[in-house]
Amino acid sequence: MTTRREFVESAAVSALAVALPARTRDGDREPPGFVNVTRPPDRVVVRTDARDVTLSRGPAERWSGEGGITADIEPGAGALHVRLASPTVPLRRIELRWRARIGGAPAIVGDAWERGYGDLEWRRWVPDRVMPWYFATHDGLRTHGYGVRTGCAAFCFWLADPDGVTLVADVRSGGSPLSLGQRTLGVCDVVGRAGHAGEAPFAALRALCRLMCPAPRMPAAPVYGSNDWYSVYGDNSAGTVRADAGRIVELSPAGVNRPFAVIDDGWQPGGGRDKPGAGIWDRGNEKFPDLPGLAADVTRAGARPGIWIRPLQAAADTPAAWRLSRERETLDPTVPEVRAKVAADIARLHAWGFELIKHDYSTFDLFGRWGFQMGAALTRDGWRFAEGTSRTTAEVIDQLYATIREAAGGSLLIGCNTVSHLSAGRFEICRIGDDTSGTEWGRTRRMGVNSLAFRGVQHGAFYVADPECVGVTRAVPWSLNRQWLDLVARSGTMLSVSLAADALGAAERRDLKAALALAAEPAPLGEPLDWETALYPTRWRLRRAERRYDWTGADGAGAPG
Repeated sequence: MTTRREFVESAAVSALAVALPARTRDGDREPPGFVNVTRPPDRVVVRTDARDVTLSRGPAERWSGEGGITADIEPGAGALHVRLASPTVPLRRIELRWRARIGGAPAIVGDAWERGYGDLEWRRWVPDRVMPWYFATHDGLRTHGYGVRTGCAAFCFWLADPDGVTLVADVRSGGSPLSLGQRTLGVCDVVGRAGHAGEAPFAALRALCRLMCPAPRMPAAPVYGSNDWYSVYGDNSAGTVRADAGRIVELSPAGVNRPFAVIDDGWQPGGGRDKPGAGIWDRGNEKFPDLPGLAADVTRAGARPGIWIRPLQAAADTPAAWRLSRERETLDPTVPEVRAKVAADIARLHAWGFELIKHDYSTFDLFGRWGFQMGAALTRDGWRFAEGTSRTTAEVIDQLYATIREAAGGSLLIGCNTVSHLSAGRFEICRIGDDTSGTEWGRTRRMGVNSLAFRGVQHGAFYVADPECVGVTRAVPWSLNRQWLDLVARSGTMLSVSLAADALGAAERRDLKAALALAAEPAPLGEPLDWETALYPTRWRLRRAERRYDWTGADGAGAPG
């Protein structure tokens, strides 16, 4: 089967958490196990196609090496600013190493390149474990965090071992080395946060997220409602959308904050469950003859219309010069005409009356890999963008995201399969995990519960976190699925449900009404209490009370596959 945050919290507590400096309440000395990554590193290496170049530290924190490569690595404004220049030598990445005897065996958790795939967890030392964007250590008493600020110009990941930490910033352009010429690249801003004794790991990691993103873009009210993917899997029509809007309105509370009714894949020419989308977004197919009229119908029903799009998919008649060299079925966003097309497609959806636009697949389309496949390599080696190799992939993606943001006007944006650290501050909402399911409970447990537990800290700090849908169908036992519904509804994040008409019995309707009423109102962010030992935490602090869930049932999880 095809598959596919915090609004109420004390401002004073949040400000205090973010402002905690490297030297904490424990005194003037850095606490045990903390590595101050806002000081200059002990070693800097730049990797090129030909060789590894070790840079030497000079005056004013300028590091230099053969071939005219220089790096300015300067502390300032609560971060370590990393800038890179190389007029003649193409670059692949820069690595910064801080030596420090961390010692012991702390638990360590990292993030994901774009979204979670049921694979996030606290682990002990794994020196070659790639931890994108940020990571934290917890020794039983303190939780220390390390990261780069959002919106950086490189794909950054961390490595940690008992003798120190390493930051790797991939500055390639596509799969090719970066040619900077006379330009200096602002690679990233490095931040660190020392925890204090007794601080909960969840609170510490959340404070680190706030430190990394100084200006998140947030909607005015909680976002909730329906998405039709897991109820019909692309076998949708204007009629099913109207019925879906009616159901979500019936089940939602009355009030100013209305639910969304989102049309997923299936509305476009050549789209849907059994056909590949055609990359044409200027009209609907025979089942969707009047999309502006349909958006108006959804609004009249009392819901807010939303719609899905895959913006980088190439149509059959796409000019060859617009196509990505790595994958000819994908548009190359460095081509000005492609960006103009993407902008026109997004702006059209907004003009049609859709108040929420879910844009999907762009990371896979660009890299040719899902997040869990990217690792340290990110993408296949050797390919390049149409414009050449003068900008990093991160810069190209940021320009694409800015194009989408501007074109969307006042419509909310959900980034699905988008790069999380580049989505922050651009989009109001971001999918934090891979697809849940309307047919397989194990997938919902793996992708939904795990992602919410380990990436929920980003909610309200980066954007509204979308933990993904509750697929209300007859194929998934309600005794299990209702728990996922309850968790998301109480978590303070976005709640989205897919409503199969034949699955809405009395119990389902009762539970859905209660959940949607909760989701429509601001709430503190839910906290997993046993996430240090469980991939799918069963104990949660939700709305200041503890709740327990049983994700497997009396008969266990069952064999996969």
